[in-house]
Amino acid sequence: MSEITYVRGDATAPQGKGVKLIVHICNDLGGWGKGFVLALSRRWPEPEAAYRRWHRERAGNDFALGAAQFVQVGPYLWVANLVGQRGMRTGSNGVPVRYEAIDTALGAVAARAGELGASVHMPRIGCGLAGGTWSRIEPLIKRRLISAGLSVTVYDHD
Repeated sequence: MSEITYVRGDATAPQGKGVKLIVHICNDLGGWGKGFVLALSRRWPEPEAAYRRWHRERAGNDFALGAAQFVQVGPYLWVANLVGQRGMRTGSNGVPVRYEAIDTALGAVAARAGELGASVHMPRIGCGLAGGTWSRIEPLIKRRLISAGLSVTVYDHD
């Protein structure tokens, strides 16, 4: 079984050849405006537009914690919007990250990456504004993605 590759760089400019899938975490409130999503929106309008539409029309779709939405932004490039945080602020219910939701959504990522023959690229998902810890996220990535034989690169921004 392979391991996660860690690199310094920008997850919105994934390295390597072939089809690539950029994975990141979204909240369950329809908010898009802080953190990694800003870098995504600077490159492509489609992930934000798709996420906002998905949230707006949630009564008739699968938008919920643990859901994943896949948005094509180039011939060989996709972005996965994963709903993995409840709300946006740390408060009486603790941090917004929901590890079970991230785990479920990573299962969908594994399936789609397999269908596409894609490598998976991400920042340290769930560890920024969501308030999660990498020691809890990394095992989920290994269980869902690495064990499925997928190539995973995690980017630490300079």
